[in-house]
Amino acid sequence: MAAPLLSVRDLAIAFGETQAVDGLSFDVPAGETVALVGESGSGKSASALAIMRLVEREGGRITRGSLSMGGPAPIDLATLDERAMRRVRGNRIAMVFQEPMTALNPVMPLGHQVAEVLRLHQGLDAARARAAARDALDRVRIPDAARRLDQYPHELSGGLRQRVMIAIALACRPELLIADEPTTALDVTTQAEILALIRTLQAELGMSVLFITHDMGVVADIAERVVVLRRGRMEEAGRVTDVFAAPRSDYGRMLLAAAPRLGAGAPPPLERRGEPVIEARDLVVRYPVRRGFMPGSARDHHAVNGVSLCVHRGETLGLVGESGCGKSTVARALLRLVEPASGSIRLLGEDVTRLAGAALRDRRRHAQMVFQDPFASLNPRLPIVDLVTEPADIHGSLTGDERRDLARTLLERVGLDANAIDRYPHQFSGGQRQRICIARALSVRPALIVADEPVSALDVSVARQVTDLVARLQAEEGLAFLFISHDLAVVERVSHRVAVMYAGQIVETGPTADVLHDPRHPYTRRLLAAVPVPDPRRRAAGAVLPEAPAAPVLVRHPHDAPPRSRLVEVGPGHFIAEEPKRTFERTRTRRAPASRAAAASL
Repeated sequence: MAAPLLSVRDLAIAFGETQAVDGLSFDVPAGETVALVGESGSGKSASALAIMRLVEREGGRITRGSLSMGGPAPIDLATLDERAMRRVRGNRIAMVFQEPMTALNPVMPLGHQVAEVLRLHQGLDAARARAAARDALDRVRIPDAARRLDQYPHELSGGLRQRVMIAIALACRPELLIADEPTTALDVTTQAEILALIRTLQAELGMSVLFITHDMGVVADIAERVVVLRRGRMEEAGRVTDVFAAPRSDYGRMLLAAAPRLGAGAPPPLERRGEPVIEARDLVVRYPVRRGFMPGSARDHHAVNGVSLCVHRGETLGLVGESGCGKSTVARALLRLVEPASGSIRLLGEDVTRLAGAALRDRRRHAQMVFQDPFASLNPRLPIVDLVTEPADIHGSLTGDERRDLARTLLERVGLDANAIDRYPHQFSGGQRQRICIARALSVRPALIVADEPVSALDVSVARQVTDLVARLQAEEGLAFLFISHDLAVVERVSHRVAVMYAGQIVETGPTADVLHDPRHPYTRRLLAAVPVPDPRRRAAGAVLPEAPAAPVLVRHPHDAPPRSRLVEVGPGHFIAEEPKRTFERTRTRRAPASRAAAASL
């Protein structure tokens, strides 16, 4: 084994009277990647914060142990004062945090935030730091990087925000990169590119990586060694190939068994009867990018371009695609959280684009949303009892005792302690906060839940519990779901149908088994090729992703919409976007008899 760059010995961390980590010891060898895995609350993030000496800012303290960093200038991180740690953070050790919206400054342009670390540690002037910041954004595959420098975090999708965080962390090419769930918010193709990027920089610089994740497929893909944590203690550790082949602990075996795998089976398509719970037709959403006095100078970002879909009672439609393709914009438009430029949205038969004020608020009780970033969607000043029952209280006043009883019931339904209703969001792990958001959505017993990456922050065992909950709710109450996710294995598990989005349009849709196991569109094939497999033996294959189809320019004049692709039917209910000058092998296509026929199958 290579000499360790970082040696953690007998680490113990406490938050008040709670012992979060107790007696943890492991090494991160120079030039290698060590994965730290475990369920939410196992102490993974607390250990990472301790190495960065940030755990004190979160109310924790290191009660014993050492954090020895080797390399050209050996140091014990546990003994450094704040001034000395500032010279280490971002320079010798860098960290990518789990929730980019809370880690990025909301009132500072992204270019300034990337340039800040370069000016601090490399002494670059403003112009050189800005140029280096643009290169850093290009390195993590952020499109139109020069324009992004002047944007703010709220203007980017969750995946793009995480890529900015990765760009900041890699800007100074650190000796050790601590990555706390860095690909959780990313689609599978971007995840594959980021993992490849980390491996490339690791080979160039001899950089070590401490990779924290709950995705066993990512562990198999990137790590040489793995440390399994449970309730603050190490369950087992070893080389990835050994642990995956023959885990020694019951907990390790449980984690591997719970890991989602493509091909595990999908719910059969439903026989859809009656009126859809929600139906969108020709939905268009544009965001202003530039306005000017000269004719023709205005520019809009055409985020959604003619999307049609419907979800029936008791059905789940999975919506997948890369970050920035328009998935989250579609979700927000369906609930009128962003205003569509054109198109119709019918919720339980009523066009919500024509509603306003009290009428719109009353209709919204039938459709609730679980957002991608749980910390940003929960008010940090309110206790959980108020947060999870707020929708129910808005739509029908509850007494204090009724709210507390409802809150306990909701927390138990999502697998949390009913006695935690008086705690606050910052006292929960990221996965626990996401479960609180799901409980909040269930509080008004809606007909539809629009779930935007609802399990992306959850460990594999809890994610399985949540998807089982989705299935149970549908069986018991006929609840409909629009399930947005980048994890295709999870989408397969819960979805009756799948729609694949690319560049603001749906390019393939149909029954889940048909789309995921007989993909016809090149972009769908690219997505499936990027899915990580929880088997380290597959890493040696070194599969190269197929090239992405050419995407239309989306930033253009407001009245110059990108060209729309026509949908053709390649099987019962299975549609793909027609591409000019391309012949799809093994496919006998026929045009949908009318746009309404195609839309009804979306």
